[in-house]
Amino acid sequence: MGATEARVQGNPVSELAERFGTPLFVYDTDVLEHTYRELRGVLPESVDIFFSLKANPNISVCAFLGRQGAGAEVSSYVELLTALRAGMAPEDIIFLGPGKDRRELEACVDAGIHAVVCESLEELRQLDELAGRRGADGCRAVLRMNPAFHSKGSGLAMGGKPRQFGIDQEALSRSKGVVSALRHVTVTGLHAYMGTRFLDASDVIRNTEQILAAAEELAGELGIPLETVDFGGGLGVAYFDNETDPDVTALGRGLRAAVEGFHGRHPTCRLIMELGRYLTALAGTYVVKARYVKESMGDWFIVADGGTNHHMAAVGVGSFVKRNFPVRHLTRPDDPVTHRYSLTGPLCTPNDVIAKRVSLPEVRPGDLLGVERSGAYGPTASPGHFLSHGFPAEVLVHRGRATLVREPDSAEELLARQRLVDFGTDT
Repeated sequence: MGATEARVQGNPVSELAERFGTPLFVYDTDVLEHTYRELRGVLPESVDIFFSLKANPNISVCAFLGRQGAGAEVSSYVELLTALRAGMAPEDIIFLGPGKDRRELEACVDAGIHAVVCESLEELRQLDELAGRRGADGCRAVLRMNPAFHSKGSGLAMGGKPRQFGIDQEALSRSKGVVSALRHVTVTGLHAYMGTRFLDASDVIRNTEQILAAAEELAGELGIPLETVDFGGGLGVAYFDNETDPDVTALGRGLRAAVEGFHGRHPTCRLIMELGRYLTALAGTYVVKARYVKESMGDWFIVADGGTNHHMAAVGVGSFVKRNFPVRHLTRPDDPVTHRYSLTGPLCTPNDVIAKRVSLPEVRPGDLLGVERSGAYGPTASPGHFLSHGFPAEVLVHRGRATLVREPDSAEELLARQRLVDFGTDT
C-alpha cells in the first residue's frame, strides 16, 4: 500500500482489512461523538435526543451513543434487549411500532421503560390488561397520532396520510372514554413522526410547531397530562450530488423558537427528538475488496467481494433514478481520476450494483473501495442471507483501537439452524 492510503483514527485501512477480512463495516467513534455533540450543542436544553436503533442496532454503537447522553427508541424485543444490555437506563427508552406482540409489551412493562408508544386503541387496552396482570400500576403510555396535516421535504412520509402508523388525529380526539377507562396505564403524552431524510431545517421546525400545537389540543380534549411529547425528527444526511447536510445551527435556532412558548406552558414536559440515520451515517464506511476489474461493451466494472446483500440502502430503493452514495478509492485515494467504474458485488443478479459509473483513480484487483456515509441502514436493511453469503464483520475504532463488534457469519453458523430431513430410501 502507498503512503497515501486511507486511515481511520490512524489505522491504515489495509491493516483493518487484513485483520478482520472484507467486506466489513468500519465505524469511527470520533465522527459519532462529533455528530452528537454538535447537535446537542445547538438544540434547546429541553429537547432530549433519542437514538433510533433501527438505523444501526450494533450494541457497541448504541452503548457509545448512550454514554454521550442519548436515549433509545426501540421497535422490537431484541432492540429493547440491546438497549438495556448496552447500558441504557429504562427511563431513557421508548418502544414504538405498529405491530407489537404480547412478549414485547410484557417486556416493556417488566423493564419499566419511559413509555410504550401505543399505535392503536386496541394496543392501549391490551397494555392496560397486561400491566394489571403483572402488577405494574403506573405503566406509562404515549399515544402516537397520525396528524391531519402533511409534511414537506421528507424522503419517506410517515404521517399525514392513510398509514398503518398511529391513530388518526380525528379519531384520537374522540377517544377520551377509552383513555378514562384505563386502570393500570397512565397516558402521559403524544408522539408524531412525519417522515425521514429531511435535509431542510425549516421542514423539521415547521413539523415540530404543528406537532406541539396538536399535542396541546389533544391533551386538552383527552384530559391527559403532557409529560412527554415526541416530535420525531427524521433528519437526513446528504448522500447524493446536489444535496447538502442539514444546517444544524439554523435547526437549533428554529427549534428554540418553536418550543419556547410550549416549554413555558409545560415546563416539566419531556420533549424527545428521535434520530437514527443522522447520528450514525457519517461514522460508517463499507469496505470492499476488488476481485476483478473488467470492461464490457465500453463500460468498466469492479466486481467486489461485497455488494447490495450488505448495503441495500446504496441501491436507492424507492427511487426512480439511480444515484450513488459517495465512493472512495481507499488504497490510492490521492491518485488522479482516470476511469468511470460501476461498483458491483458477487451476487447473481444485475441489480447488485452499489454505485454506477463513479469517477475513481485506476482500480486493480486487490484494491480496497469504501462506500462512505454507510453507518446507517447497512446490514440492518439488507438481504444478508441472499446466496448464503451471510452478514459481514463490523469494526468500531475508538481512541485509535479497532475492535471487532460483530463477527462475520460463518458457513457453519449459516447452516446450524437448518435441519436435514432423513428421506430414507423412499426417494
